[in-house]
Amino acid sequence: MSSIFTISIFQSALELGCIYALVALALFISFTILNIADLTTDGCFTLGCAVGAVVTLAGHPFLALIAAMVSGAMAGFVTAFLQTRLGVESILAGIIVNTALYTINIAVMGFSSLINLFGCDTLFSLGKDGFVNAIFGDWYKVVTVALIVVLIALALWWFLGTTLGMSIRATGDNAEMVKSSSINPTFTITVGLCLANSLTGLSGCLIAQYQKSADINIGTGMVTIALASLIIGQTLIGNKGSTIRRILGTILGSVLYRFIVAIALRMSVPAEALKLVSAIIVAVAIAMPYVRKKAALKKREFANYRGNREVKDNA
Repeated sequence: MSSIFTISIFQSALELGCIYALVALALFISFTILNIADLTTDGCFTLGCAVGAVVTLAGHPFLALIAAMVSGAMAGFVTAFLQTRLGVESILAGIIVNTALYTINIAVMGFSSLINLFGCDTLFSLGKDGFVNAIFGDWYKVVTVALIVVLIALALWWFLGTTLGMSIRATGDNAEMVKSSSINPTFTITVGLCLANSLTGLSGCLIAQYQKSADINIGTGMVTIALASLIIGQTLIGNKGSTIRRILGTILGSVLYRFIVAIALRMSVPAEALKLVSAIIVAVAIAMPYVRKKAALKKREFANYRGNREVKDNA
């Protein structure tokens, strides 16, 4: 067991868990808040990775974060436009944009499938050379990404408490009802999807700087990974309660998912099988509340059966 749980695995799981938590938060907005199945995530993650890598390669690692978020928001806007203005179903809109993004992504990367960032300044290399490493040592990457995720989580919590944020939440609950309250669901859906995909783009940019490379296929299966993280968090924390609790649960789910993947790799599970592992995690996490409900029902039925038998035996 000591060979499975090492400090390096713990650090890596925290680092990747925090980075991918941004994608899980994006699905929290689209899937949980807006009740929209947004399949733009795979292509949008690669878009953020590509844009972030190109801007970082130009010598602007901090500007790369903003550029990735803007590009992600633009992808979200196109998805929302197809849904709200052209009447395309949300799933089909996501598939259309995701398909189109493949060509856009490879064009952004200069029609190359890979961009290397070795030798370039990144957020993490600057943290290593700066005060973050001087204070926190080898944990500078964890501190860097954790600080970004905490700031994003607090900003999202604040935003969802504003009038616009509550309008977005109301739209997800009942889009038809909000129309009678002088709220334009087209606007709220557009804002929500732009915000969600901007977080996905930011996550892609951080991964590019973290891995010092950008690959055209890096976003494949990102929806499954983010969904697994989101559902794990909801299973542990619950999908009710305060907004900040649900946000923290989503982040926790992402970190736990990375721990599960790290353990699977340490147990010699082939890297090619990680997608299957992700699918199994999602299936188990989704089925868990139903299994718990059925188990509780069977337990009550058994208790009632025993009670009736005892009454008959005493009679």
